[in-house]
Amino acid sequence: MFRDEQEFVRWLQRQTPRAHPSVRLGIGDDAALVGVAPGHELILTTDLSIEGVHFTRALHPARSVGHRALARSLSDIAAMGGTPRFALVSLAISKRTTRAWVQEFYGGIRALARQFGVALIGGDTAVVPGGTTIDVVAVGEVERGRALLRSGARPGDQVFASGRLGLSALGLRLMKSRTGRGEPAGQCAAIKVHLFPEPQCALGRYLSEKRLASALIDISDGLSTDLGHLVEASGVGARLWEQLIPRPKVQGSRQLPGVDMLQLALHGGEDYQLLFSVPPHKVSLLPRKFRGAPLRRIGEIRAAKGLFLVRADGKEEALHPAGYDHFRNWAARIGSRRTGP
Repeated sequence: MFRDEQEFVRWLQRQTPRAHPSVRLGIGDDAALVGVAPGHELILTTDLSIEGVHFTRALHPARSVGHRALARSLSDIAAMGGTPRFALVSLAISKRTTRAWVQEFYGGIRALARQFGVALIGGDTAVVPGGTTIDVVAVGEVERGRALLRSGARPGDQVFASGRLGLSALGLRLMKSRTGRGEPAGQCAAIKVHLFPEPQCALGRYLSEKRLASALIDISDGLSTDLGHLVEASGVGARLWEQLIPRPKVQGSRQLPGVDMLQLALHGGEDYQLLFSVPPHKVSLLPRKFRGAPLRRIGEIRAAKGLFLVRADGKEEALHPAGYDHFRNWAARIGSRRTGP
């Protein structure tokens, strides 16, 4: 570990030189100073990554922990149609953490920050007796009046999703079962998607700039849960077609007994793809692919509230949000411990 906080700060300053033109004062003072482009609004978001909840040291290398911690916040900015600019990283480090782990952790953050042109401008640090907790505050910008919200979907809008859903959940399952090494390439790709997810910032900006989407959200908690958030904010409902949902498609899937790819696509989280609604008259303007990633129509917005899934045989059934929810999962754990009414 570092001898003291000053040594850590000096090391961090060397790792994150101030190169961003909008950063007037970065790491090392009481706070950072940055400039904002004229005619733009700030997007502010924060995400926690907690050891034992969002990552474990047995499964997630330190570089992946750093990458994933920043990716979560960058995906939130993508979901607003914005451009990420700055990040502040606060780290409550477990006292059992080694200096090598911290260096690899920041290596993961720095690599993703460079990829997206994000400047690391500050944060805070503490050493704690329990597990490690990371808090990333990301700052983005969007042209005034162009931010995409969850609340703009209207009846008749078509529902689209980018990429393929459920890959991250499949990757995690493969990691837990200790398969993937020496397995078909598609399975190894699923593990990579889980360890190093790719925020869809360019697609978010494209949808905003072209004014194609009426509502937008990123898929972090799972398709069923995040679509539930979108329709609730918009005061509408939606239905999805089972056959159109882009589930994991990997070679060697027969070697995965008990894995329901549709359930992973519907409820698996941490895909960080984008889910959005498009007015009917703009559907023809949407490309089939964006930078090589498919943009698939998977459903439609309806006036009647609630989520529904249309099965392959045409039967329609209620779709209950079953992705990740911290409060629901916590309540379930507490309930399982009760011995009385």
